[in-house]
Amino acid sequence: MSFFSNSIFEYSISEEESPNEESKEFFLHSTTMFSFSEGAGLFFREVITIYYVDLRSIKVDKKVNTESLLKRALNFDFLSVEEGVFLFENAPVSELMYVANELRKIQKPDGKVTWQIDRNVNTTNVCIANCKFCNFYRLPGHPESYITDIEAYKKKIEETFRYGGDQLLLQGGHHPELGLKFYSDLFRQLKNLYPKLKLHALGPPEVAHITKLENSTHTEVLKALVEAGLDSLPGAGAEILNDRVRRLISNGKCGGKEWLDVMRAAHKLNITTSATMMFGHVETIYERFEHLAWLREVQSEKPKDAKGFLAFIPWTFQDADTILADVKGVRNKVTGEEYLRMIAMSRIMLPNILNIQASWLTVGKEIAQLSLHAGANDFGSIMIEENVVSAAGAPHRFTAKNIQQAIREAGFEPQLRNQQYEYRKLPAEIEEQIVSY
Repeated sequence: MSFFSNSIFEYSISEEESPNEESKEFFLHSTTMFSFSEGAGLFFREVITIYYVDLRSIKVDKKVNTESLLKRALNFDFLSVEEGVFLFENAPVSELMYVANELRKIQKPDGKVTWQIDRNVNTTNVCIANCKFCNFYRLPGHPESYITDIEAYKKKIEETFRYGGDQLLLQGGHHPELGLKFYSDLFRQLKNLYPKLKLHALGPPEVAHITKLENSTHTEVLKALVEAGLDSLPGAGAEILNDRVRRLISNGKCGGKEWLDVMRAAHKLNITTSATMMFGHVETIYERFEHLAWLREVQSEKPKDAKGFLAFIPWTFQDADTILADVKGVRNKVTGEEYLRMIAMSRIMLPNILNIQASWLTVGKEIAQLSLHAGANDFGSIMIEENVVSAAGAPHRFTAKNIQQAIREAGFEPQLRNQQYEYRKLPAEIEEQIVSY
């Protein structure tokens, strides 16, 4: 019995199952076991038994197809939607994790996991998009509706700076009366008050909404927002890009093609963006992989000097008290294993997007830690404030201290970053956020 290990993985190979010299081909067949102990950090154990098979003596089957596709993935080939679905449905999760982890090590070889300090602030909760998964929005005229005033921004920004943050993720609803002038004036006012503040703001659905209100174009609206102070564009509102799904869950938002077209326009203006996917509701597996292929296509089209999509963030539908759950009976049934499959397949399907982020907010600390061994290299922000996903039941929270601890427990070095994925030094004096779980 031969044996070798490191701090995260443990492998064993039976010598009696070793191949002879004439038979070089083999398959990996594996089982994976995870265990956790409260207070003791993360324990991750994987035992892989390697069975050698002479491919000349068998017919091509699922294992052969799986092996061939994984080899292509390791060469950074663009797999088709159908090939992605095949791997997702047939490859053992440990093999997907292994390949995705190898790709991550090639693309991000320094062994660091990045994280960020910023705050999600909402311009308004008034929205006419009527998304069936959102508990945050209020219709125009509702007694709980609001537009955030400048004094509230000042308080939130100054607190963000004390916590070590440098950015607002600024988003809101599709307010029928807030057009380009409102957002341009707001961005200018915030930048005049706080010149060092970064604005990672709005998203394709909001840009599309403003464009319609102004009877303008995506490009002209984005140009005006950049001139007013926009630094980067989040990948919000992607959900699933197939319009069959969008009609069912977010019929008031822009269609999938327009979402992608806004990002094309942003990339041509050299605006850094990100991309997301919310899954685990009414979509099919095929529609998930179609979504990934469309993102990959847009990234391939970007100008050479543009960064384009700097990150992809897949997260799970949160169903608490949503219309999708309470009226339509749609529940989030995504398991930890399925999330790890999607993280791994995100790395495999998106070889031209450098950073894959684990959504600890929606899947929790332990699955997010395992995602770092399945292709993810980023833990995202501590999110000093987050109101939209949390309103649908996402309970998880991190501070600057314990997000770093979680990364170390998973076997990586934490590295603070900004929205451009440039490394930042942790401020010498930082006020620790108090989190109520």
